[in-house]
Amino acid sequence: MAGELSPIDKAKFVAAKRAADLVEDGMQVGLGTGSTAAWLVRHLGERVRDSGLRIKGVPTSTRTAQLAHEAGIEVISLDEAKILNMTIDGADEFDGNLNLIKGGGGALLQEKIVAAASEDVVIIADAAKEVGTLGAFPLPIEVIQFGWTTTQMLVEELLVSTDVMGRKTTLRMNGDKPFVTDEGNFILDLHLSRIGNARQLAMALNQMPGVVENGLFIDLCDRVIIGYADGRVETRDIHEGTVSEAHINLVESDNLFSDL
Repeated sequence: MAGELSPIDKAKFVAAKRAADLVEDGMQVGLGTGSTAAWLVRHLGERVRDSGLRIKGVPTSTRTAQLAHEAGIEVISLDEAKILNMTIDGADEFDGNLNLIKGGGGALLQEKIVAAASEDVVIIADAAKEVGTLGAFPLPIEVIQFGWTTTQMLVEELLVSTDVMGRKTTLRMNGDKPFVTDEGNFILDLHLSRIGNARQLAMALNQMPGVVENGLFIDLCDRVIIGYADGRVETRDIHEGTVSEAHINLVESDNLFSDL
């Protein structure tokens, strides 16, 4: 069954499997949003069913919450958990310092809150997500609906004085209507091509009235697990300065693929 996956999906699969193996009995775990995080939830669900793993999951979106329920994972709120042992999530881009762009799935606000509440943040990604400089992937910012066109104008004015290559901004759509986040907000995607100073840009955006949060995750990631289509996985630890490699068997039980 794994042979039917695309090379990118195989890479996501093995990265998620390696991360799932890090989760220990009794942990409170933040569950990310997106295609790679969905593999994680499936792997964890298999461990819950087959190995009796006992964990409590804090999902970062309604989509992930539904998937976790279906996988048999106990779901609690962050208010109940307060502090998480680990959060495992995907990323749209990461650089050599493990700074990230996230929010392609529209859940950046909850993802950042959950990451900040975690003792250990593990990012899972395929190798294509690594970049020398952030910015090729459009940077999402979550904005309130009231006056969003004014917020967009102010953001575009801000970008003129920042170290970025592009300055186009677009309202994210869901068909013929604006995409609406779980919190009832809109998302503006900033097409910047290159971000010269991600930390400075993140601070400037969050000072803008109308901007709720931005998709730059600075100094939040502790480890990144990079998957490859041939089953190799590479783990980089930003604190230890270490890099380790392993190989994951792509042959897994059919229930991981039942909804594909």
